Amino acid sequence: MPGIADALAKNTASPVEALTPLAPLLSSAGIQSLLDNLGRLTDDPELGVALAETSAATPEQQELLQEITADVPIETKELEDVAKEAEPDVKKRQTLLQKVAAMNIVQRIQRAVKGGREERLLLIRDPNKIVQRAVLQSPRLTDLEVEAFAAMANVSQEVLRIISANRAFMKSYVVVKNLTKNPKTPLDVSMHLLARLTPTDLKFLTGNKNVPETLRTTALKLQRSRNTRPSGE
Repeated sequence: MPGIADALAKNTASPVEALTPLAPLLSSAGIQSLLDNLGRLTDDPELGVALAETSAATPEQQELLQEITADVPIETKELEDVAKEAEPDVKKRQTLLQKVAAMNIVQRIQRAVKGGREERLLLIRDPNKIVQRAVLQSPRLTDLEVEAFAAMANVSQEVLRIISANRAFMKSYVVVKNLTKNPKTPLDVSMHLLARLTPTDLKFLTGNKNVPETLRTTALKLQRSRNTRPSGE
């Protein structure tokens, strides 16, 4: 029976309502398949609650699932400056802020996945990690948006780490470059990306005082190493 529950969780054609009573039978793999498709998970608000009570979830999964039940409200004051970027028109901006502020956690996840660019730009800064993940799972998300998120120093480190772990996102050199020069990017992530930088961008990084000194020093060593290699290597 547990294997059947996992199979149903992984099968996007199976009705979500049928999964809710099976939540206690899901393994961590089955739970992860739902966390990787938050739009589907929130089709039945009770499913998130049921998953939060299972013992099979890993600590990381448990943390995310608890955020669904915690339902931390979003503070519009924190998003006013962001909203100016998303929507220049004052009236439309106020409407956007009011609409987002009135949403509960499940509604914010759904808008993150299914909403428009303006909503994604606001919700990528949501205090709730699971909403941030939902934005990055949106099928409407564009390459330009990901490039912009990778350059933002006012998103969480979690957002930058998720971007860096996504193979599709990391095919873009602009995303790689933006992550390395973003002072908010976790050091282990930016260090791993140094080798992918062009000589010009690597040189720029060595003089970038906004990034950690360890990153600048390593970039300088890599630059010198490249310059001393015999031609043809």
